[in-house]
Amino acid sequence: MTDILPTYLDLLDSQRETALRALEGFSDTQVWQRPAPKEWSIGEILNHNYLLIASTIPYVRAAWKVFRRVGERRRHRLYPTGIPDLYRDGKFPMWVGFLWTPRHNPRRPVPLSTVVEKLRGLHAEVRDFYTGKDEDILGNISLYDPMFGRLNLIVTLRLGLYHDQLYYDDVVAQAGKFKV
Repeated sequence: MTDILPTYLDLLDSQRETALRALEGFSDTQVWQRPAPKEWSIGEILNHNYLLIASTIPYVRAAWKVFRRVGERRRHRLYPTGIPDLYRDGKFPMWVGFLWTPRHNPRRPVPLSTVVEKLRGLHAEVRDFYTGKDEDILGNISLYDPMFGRLNLIVTLRLGLYHDQLYYDDVVAQAGKFKV
């Protein structure tokens, strides 16, 4: 067993909370203000992150349910627990973000507290799913992603962390511009 999951789950929480701390004292108006035409607001970025994980976790749960026995049989095989940050390698087509277009935007805003509550709740669901599961089994259950290929359930989580951090960096940068 590698014991990488607690590290990844803690990172899920810490990178989210770091980004949210940058928004302390922000009004809902500021959260939904776009920095430039056709660029996402802070609220849209957070909603995009939520939508990506919300669309992925059902597949992860289904893979666990359907392929758990396969993972149990293969548990003694080696498996990767990491992946390079493909979002920052310059080759990833960032235009695919339209697949998770934010449901909330400057014309349809919700309070920041609602966005934060939903994001924290979803991350709690992710933590609940992974907590207590044998990493050797999770590492031997795979999903297929058309952009990234075959990913086991541990690497799927790591890839989601890279995605979130990419956008949380944008949140912190935008928040910094408001505070100047």
